Amino acid sequence: MTSQDSLTSIGAARAAVSALLDGGVRHVVVAPGSRSAPMAYALAEAEAAGRVILHVRIDERDAGFTALGLALSTEAPAAVLTTSGTAVGNLLPAVMEANHAAVPVIVLSADRPEELHGTGANQTTIQLDLFGEHVRFAVDVAAGENPQRAVATALYAATGALEDTPPGPVQVNLAFRDPLVPEAGEGLGPASGHGPFHYDAGPQALDLPPASTELPERNTVVLAGHDAGPVAEAFARAHGLPLLAEPSSNARFGPNAVGPYRLLLEHFGPGSPAPIERVVLFGRPTLSRPVGTLLAREEVESVIYQPVPVAWYQEGRRRETPLETLPDLAEFAGRGSSGWLDSWLLAGAAAQHALDGVLEGEAAANGPAVGATVWEHARGKLVLGSSNGIRDVDLAGQPSADPIATVYANRGLAGIDGTLATATGIALGSGRETTVLLGDVTFLHDVGGLLLGQGEPVPDLRIVVLNDAGGAIFGLLEHGAVEESGAYGAAVERLFGTPHSVDLSALASAYGVGHQTASTTTELADALRAPLNGRSIVEVRVDRTGLRGLHARIKAAVSAAVGKVLTAG
Repeated sequence: MTSQDSLTSIGAARAAVSALLDGGVRHVVVAPGSRSAPMAYALAEAEAAGRVILHVRIDERDAGFTALGLALSTEAPAAVLTTSGTAVGNLLPAVMEANHAAVPVIVLSADRPEELHGTGANQTTIQLDLFGEHVRFAVDVAAGENPQRAVATALYAATGALEDTPPGPVQVNLAFRDPLVPEAGEGLGPASGHGPFHYDAGPQALDLPPASTELPERNTVVLAGHDAGPVAEAFARAHGLPLLAEPSSNARFGPNAVGPYRLLLEHFGPGSPAPIERVVLFGRPTLSRPVGTLLAREEVESVIYQPVPVAWYQEGRRRETPLETLPDLAEFAGRGSSGWLDSWLLAGAAAQHALDGVLEGEAAANGPAVGATVWEHARGKLVLGSSNGIRDVDLAGQPSADPIATVYANRGLAGIDGTLATATGIALGSGRETTVLLGDVTFLHDVGGLLLGQGEPVPDLRIVVLNDAGGAIFGLLEHGAVEESGAYGAAVERLFGTPHSVDLSALASAYGVGHQTASTTTELADALRAPLNGRSIVEVRVDRTGLRGLHARIKAAVSAAVGKVLTAG
């Protein structure tokens, strides 16, 4: 292509936007900038024609996580547009999460033309391959080139259409040369007949026939990790097996689900009357060390259901044998005897009763009680922040008979960054009432996610903040024992607890978000039942100094109750 017949920047941007729309992109998050102006104008034309929904964010990190949430809730690729320079680098956390969680996020990074590189020109750096192995595909589109083929290939890669490649983020680096603004009389071309790209998350069976009686009886458990899907519940029910499901598995329901399962694993461990022999794993286990210990036991055989490629582990790096079909999974799992399933359900009921008894005896609200309350009352979409919030739900959230909310969590890398922006994207993409549970440190880490520009769509989002004035999770790890021993003086509290005295109500007021406090789980339940219109913050203030002792009391009560049930059985 010669300079005479090369595209103008606006022409190239319109071609890129047309390719995005043809590929099924319906949401684009735009961070303002000058070099990205051609794309912004082309997207504005598309929005005026009713072909795309734009979301404007001034913080690129929040823009990236908003796009992540939009892609999660719509199950379609979502794009994020930035200008050149450090703006692109701010997308890295969201891109890393999208990589490990296999989410199709399209990074559209604007760039200076080739003749300005290496000259010290403002906001000019090496942007291609900035994300390294965290993207499925990255391409440079030189100024004047037609970007349609590059965008189409990026969409193929992002949606998992490339062989043996899971969905995930991609980067299209678009160089633009002046002029960067449209001329009068131009406009976006018509839509093509190309069908949108879809990404395949694998079969999500809701019901399965009962397992064949010819299958052998085995002491097998079904472990549903993050993103396992309802197929895990259906498989456990069909085979008469106990279901140990993390909250973000979206399988924590049904007659076989066991609530406080992580406190029961030692009762079905080596030397017990009925030890676990086999594990069928759906999704990614991320939350607890007891589960990690179970999966590492040499005498326990394990497989993982993997009908489509996954992004969260490398082949050969885990002990589980991958199986692609449910019949193969059935042959391995066998079926549970009535005694095997009943022992788990009785132990689970006893554990839940003991746990609830301890929590009811606490005068003030606490993490596990808040987690259980949110789990019980959330409807529509539920987002669980990393750190203690999701673990509190995993411990104390009682499984329901049927799914009551679709659950999301950033478990790709389990970071606390971008949680508010992710939840906002999920709420906007789904159009459903959304509740997010997160700790105060997670909230403060992404407080910029509360910023919505004037005229931007406002989601129906309830933000439950468990405020214990610092990071409580470290007190439940080995660092808590170091602090109790008196070693390192106040260093553990300062370096891990990160105490603060931020006024969350003042922050809420500054961003124009409603705020209320709840000091008991009854008050929290009332707040969760109240009608939701727009955004609101429910702050639950708790004291984290006694949290380690509370967990010790819960474990002791559960152990005693389960011991009695299993001995009697």
